[in-house]
Amino acid sequence: MSQQLHRWAVAGGILRRESAVLMVNNLRRNGTTDWSTPGGVVDPGETVLGALTREVAEETGLHVSSWTGPLYTVEADGSDGPGWFLRVEVHEAEAWTGELDVDDPDGIVFDARWVPNGELKDLLDGQYAWMAEPLLTYLRGDAGRGHVFRYTVTGDHRTGLVVTPAVP
Repeated sequence: MSQQLHRWAVAGGILRRESAVLMVNNLRRNGTTDWSTPGGVVDPGETVLGALTREVAEETGLHVSSWTGPLYTVEADGSDGPGWFLRVEVHEAEAWTGELDVDDPDGIVFDARWVPNGELKDLLDGQYAWMAEPLLTYLRGDAGRGHVFRYTVTGDHRTGLVVTPAVP
């Protein structure tokens, strides 16, 4: 009996202030933590921008009134490994109100801060390629709007995932 492929649709948001990007620190089920831009799973019946606006408000306390994008998309294909396919659509906030206030009802995000562009590479060092590479590449201007970053994921969460760029 074959395992059914789990598909995730995720919305990611880039919020920039001067020369810094808003990053959130996430606590994962296995006890590890990682940094990412705010965002999360698109629930059934939600639009990508509706989910993104909700997630950013929950994770950061900021209320985004206008988005531009998608800037880029990430596809991580774990169909031959952990049994899932992840698609992340990333947009940039054009306008928002509020002050940083982390109160994530899911209990995943426990910290948020504005990270200067020059510190992002070090902050993201050691994280899965699908989390770090697209953001850093886009912010450097090395990927045009609408670019799709594709990765193949093998292994599993217990023994470790192996993430490689997919061959076009």
